[in-house]
Amino acid sequence: MDVIRFPDNPRPAAWRSPVLAVGNFDGLHRGHMKIVERVHRAAYERGATPVVLTFDPHPSRVIRPDKTPRLLMTEAQKVEALESAGMQGMAIVRFTEEMAHWEPHLFVQAVLVDWLRVAEVWVGANFLFGRERTGNFSTLRTLGGQYGFRAEKIDPVRYRDFVVSSTRIRRLVSEGRVDEAGALLGHHYFVDGEVVAGDARGRQIGFPTANLNTPNELLPPHGVYATVFRSNGRLFPAVTNIGVRPTFEAAGAPGIETHLLSGGRDFYGERARLFFVQRLRDERRFDSAEALKTQIAHDCERARSLFDMISV
Repeated sequence: MDVIRFPDNPRPAAWRSPVLAVGNFDGLHRGHMKIVERVHRAAYERGATPVVLTFDPHPSRVIRPDKTPRLLMTEAQKVEALESAGMQGMAIVRFTEEMAHWEPHLFVQAVLVDWLRVAEVWVGANFLFGRERTGNFSTLRTLGGQYGFRAEKIDPVRYRDFVVSSTRIRRLVSEGRVDEAGALLGHHYFVDGEVVAGDARGRQIGFPTANLNTPNELLPPHGVYATVFRSNGRLFPAVTNIGVRPTFEAAGAPGIETHLLSGGRDFYGERARLFFVQRLRDERRFDSAEALKTQIAHDCERARSLFDMISV
């Protein structure tokens, strides 16, 4: 997939009459996927190139830095997910304080028309853009008529009783409700990272762990989770502790420690992906290493029972 950035890179010559999905696409949840699928279909019907337009940094980091959300995805994860969904191009707009003051028509002319030369643009129903978010879908459709591109929107996607949104999913992950977050995402929430050496405390009590150093911004709160660990294409049911190891240290540094239920080799230096399936309990201090060992064995049995009921 071609990835280009505004204003640094020209539009690739191979892009034919781009059909564009516009949004932040953080998490690439069920609602995002509906837009992506429509864009992919429309591009196929036109013989055009399906492209996603997104922003870096997230606009709220410029407009409302005091309310900046911790993102569900890194840029690399977003590129991977969009490519897997069939997008052939990704246009990343560098969002600046100057751009935040652009009138809606200036954004459309500079980015959609002059830079990308779009044929069709798809957005969510609540799409807002331009200075003080004064542009909406009606604005976009009117400007599309002036500049010669088609504008369409997708109504909000609901899952059970909830409108699916990145904001709602971030809140669920932040509360440890990772199973509910996964239902709205359409996949388990995950983080990526490199397995690094730890202090071997887990190995000393019979539960060796892989310690993950991750660039992901948003982690579930401290606690114990049923997880799936993926490395080199292999999946391993696991139990993961996020926290500070209060049984051993009064004020330890937070870490992500994963114990594979099947045991296994060391993964030091390898890249891994960790999927969060369900929260098992809070992190807490135990009176002894033996009491902690007993609790971890119980956590593992609970996780095994869960994985017996679901497909990994």
